[in-house]
Amino acid sequence: MNLFARKAVVADEDMPAEHRLHRSLGWPHLVALGVGAIVGTGILTLTGVGAAKAGPAVILSFAIAGLICACAALAYAEMATMIPASGSAYTYSYVVVGELIAWIVGWALILEYSLVVSAVAVGWSGYASGFLASYHMALPAALVNGPELGGVLNLPAIFIILVVAGMLIYGTRESATVNAILVGVKIVALIVFVAVTLPYFDAARFEPFMPYGFPKTMGPDGVERGVMAAAAIIFFAFYGFDAIATAAEETKNPGRDLKIGIVGSMFACVIIYMAVAGAAIGALVFSRFANSPEPLALILREIGQPLAAKYLAVSAVVALPTVILAFFYGQSRIFFVMARDGLLPEALARVTGRGSPVRITIFTALVVAVLAGLIPLADLAALANAGTLTAFIAVCACMLVMRRRAPDATRRFATPLAWVVGPFGILGCLYLFYSLPSRTEIYFFCAHIVGLVLYFAYGASRSTAGREAAR
Repeated sequence: MNLFARKAVVADEDMPAEHRLHRSLGWPHLVALGVGAIVGTGILTLTGVGAAKAGPAVILSFAIAGLICACAALAYAEMATMIPASGSAYTYSYVVVGELIAWIVGWALILEYSLVVSAVAVGWSGYASGFLASYHMALPAALVNGPELGGVLNLPAIFIILVVAGMLIYGTRESATVNAILVGVKIVALIVFVAVTLPYFDAARFEPFMPYGFPKTMGPDGVERGVMAAAAIIFFAFYGFDAIATAAEETKNPGRDLKIGIVGSMFACVIIYMAVAGAAIGALVFSRFANSPEPLALILREIGQPLAAKYLAVSAVVALPTVILAFFYGQSRIFFVMARDGLLPEALARVTGRGSPVRITIFTALVVAVLAGLIPLADLAALANAGTLTAFIAVCACMLVMRRRAPDATRRFATPLAWVVGPFGILGCLYLFYSLPSRTEIYFFCAHIVGLVLYFAYGASRSTAGREAAR
């Protein structure tokens, strides 16, 4: 056992064939993967959750979350081009800091990706159920809600997870091509939303701008509100670019394509989000769509645009699976790399002749289907954010460590003002973590206690890096 053993990056040709992923993705696939992951449930469903916590100042919550994510995105781009290996923040931590920290970050990523896939599937279920109900084909409430919301099982959420799993089992490149087409559908739908709502824009709806204040505060009803409370939840809406980093070993030209995919998709999405959030607040009093599972479609119906609402709902039903695909892909690759490193059963780290890790994909599908079928959206999003913030802090820290340890190393992308961007990203993520619901923080730490028990019971004595360090 060597808790701080550091992992060496292995070249493709030195890796056993059964553990080698196929390089088939170019930068357009990566940009589509990033935009597909970022533009999704966050803007389509969590706009209402954020408005309930911050009022019209939810647009400021989006700006703060986006700025912090932008700092993390720059750090990711630098690390991804320096260490072009699958595994994202987990791999960077393993190479730069050591095994124990890598396990903690990897466990946080498992929380992030598993819960994001589940949360987006629940969000998709809300839009799909509303769409079916508009055509008098409503599903029974017991089959579209988990037990906490009075139902039995969220069947549509489980269904879409199994569909996406089937696509990824079929092939990575084919899935990425379908994803790119569906991302186009989603972007057009958001452009239509902004165009339709602009004539109804009323600046008076932004007053009072900050009814619940800036920091997280507990209201008399026991609900935590404020700009930062909303930012800590809708932060979920911005990440997704980190899923691109998990594709490093399947990218044709990682030195060029990863930086284009990560930075390009992140900054494009910040602009999209600000436009949509501003249009939403200006078109309808925020209290009318707060906590709605389909806020944008609701806004369009409320302003007398039922056809546009149906179009948006159809687009969400068709295109939200792009988010599920991107994060499901990232989750399966995190599991895959951890299994390849010996921290999880190595039998899971095998690929088929088409280069797809089928075993780990099926395992991932089972995990996220159970979560999506039983747990509500708000709880899933909050706990997913805690895992993501941990990963973002780790990547910013790894970038700074490498700037000190290897200042002259080749960097295909160098973060500008690294000693400003890195610390700002770390402190911003820590503040967002503090702004999460207290119950979420407790759940997060409990989940990591479980993770550490699993590590010491299984992975610590079986890791590849640990065995090599002991030789």
